[in-house]
Amino acid sequence: MISKSSAPGKVILFGEHFVVYGVKAVLCAINKRVFVTAETIDEEKIIIESNIGNLRLGKNRNISEIDSPLKPFYFLADKLLKEQSKALGAKISIRSEIPVGVGLGSSSACCVAGAGAISGLFSKKTKDEVLDLAIDAERTIFKDTSGADCTVSAHGGIMTYDKTGFTRIGSEPDFQLVISNSNIEHSTEKVVREVQRFKDQNQGEFAGLCSKESELVKDVLEIFKEEEEEESKKITKLGEKVIQNQKFLETIGVSNGTLRKMVEIGNKTSFGSKITGAGSGGCVFSLTNEKNTEETLNEFKDKNYECFSTEIDSQGLDTF
Repeated sequence: MISKSSAPGKVILFGEHFVVYGVKAVLCAINKRVFVTAETIDEEKIIIESNIGNLRLGKNRNISEIDSPLKPFYFLADKLLKEQSKALGAKISIRSEIPVGVGLGSSSACCVAGAGAISGLFSKKTKDEVLDLAIDAERTIFKDTSGADCTVSAHGGIMTYDKTGFTRIGSEPDFQLVISNSNIEHSTEKVVREVQRFKDQNQGEFAGLCSKESELVKDVLEIFKEEEEEESKKITKLGEKVIQNQKFLETIGVSNGTLRKMVEIGNKTSFGSKITGAGSGGCVFSLTNEKNTEETLNEFKDKNYECFSTEIDSQGLDTF
C-alpha cells in the first residue's frame, strides 16, 4: 500500500511577536511544498528517508529518546501502526521545496504532509483530523506550538490567528511575494526572549506598539474586504502596511544590518518589504505583482542573495 501527500509552507504577513501579547497575526500559505510518500512494509521497522538525513528504527521507541529532526515522522508512523491489527512497518520518503530553518513553516508542512500520507495508508481522514495529528507530531519538536503554522498549511489561503483561534480570510488579493534568505542562523526561542526583555524594560512603549499593530492588522483586513477597489490600489495600500509593520519590528530589536539592507533592496522595486518570522536572521519578503516580481528578484540576485517568488497557496493539504 502506498499513500502520498503534500502541504505548503507559510509566511507571516503581519503580527509576528506581537501575537504573543494578544494581537492578531496574519498568515499566508505559499506555493512551495513538502511532498511525502508512505508505504507499508512487512518488516516491523520505521524507515525515513530525506534530504536532511535518514532514520531507521524499530517500532515502540520512546520519542523523547530520539534525537533527530525526523522524529515527527517516526511519531506519526509509530502511533498509526499501533492501531493496526497486522504486524507491519512503514517506509517514508520526504522531498521539500521549502528552505529549512528560515521561518517559512518547513517543519509544520512536514508534519501536515506526513500526517496526511501516513494516515492515508490505513483510512481516509478529514483535513481537520489530519491537522490534529500534525499538531501532535509538531509538539515532539516544538512543545509549546500554537498550531498556527500547521493550520494554515492544512487549510491553505490566508488566515488570522490569535489566542482565541483561527479565522480563514475568504478574499485573497492578487499579490505575489519575493522571498529572500539572509542565510543567518537564528533561534526563535532566543529572539522571543529578547523581545520579552524589551517589553519588560519599555512597558509603555511596547503597549503603544501593540495598540498600533492591532490597528494595522484591522486596516489590513479591511483592505482584504474591499471588493470595489482596483487590485493595484489594494496592493499599494498593503505595501504601506508592510513598510509600517517593519518599522515596529525594527523598534523591538529583531532586525540587524543585513536584514535592514535586504528590506532597502526590496523597497526599491516592490510595494513594501519586511522581516517574516522571528527575525535576527531568516527571510525577508517583498510584496509584488506581475509587473514588478522579476525586477525585484533581479535586485536580490544582483546582490547575490538566495531568493524566489511565490504566490498564495489556496489548496493546503493535498492527498493523492
